[in-house]
Amino acid sequence: MNDYGPLTKKVIDYQDTVKRLVPTAKSPEDWVAPLGEFIAVDGFERIGPFLDVQNFTQYTEMVNGWAQGTQDFDTTVRRISELPHRVYFEVEERHQIGDMKLVVNSMNVFEFDEFGKIRHLDVFLQQPPDSQ
Repeated sequence: MNDYGPLTKKVIDYQDTVKRLVPTAKSPEDWVAPLGEFIAVDGFERIGPFLDVQNFTQYTEMVNGWAQGTQDFDTTVRRISELPHRVYFEVEERHQIGDMKLVVNSMNVFEFDEFGKIRHLDVFLQQPPDSQ
């Protein structure tokens, strides 16, 4: 991780925070402070794989709902590229949801503000057709 740029390190720390919270968070409020360390809360926008648009409050509600049904979540980083104010973050995600194991490829584009906070997140997914 010593070779990573400062924004990439933030993305890795953000991902580690999400993985740490999945088994313990019980409400959207449990996500607010930890994710708020990384996210520009007032101006944040996430565009999901179905072109769904969420602000910070909606995002923490969505993440909490996903986490409530997820027993385990892990990732393997495939590729990371850092440009000014952006990090392209490609990972393999592994979700344990009940008896189902779901593996998806995820490409996330993190856009940062002038203070180094995430202001925009685009999420792109590839998953097997039988997992929908």
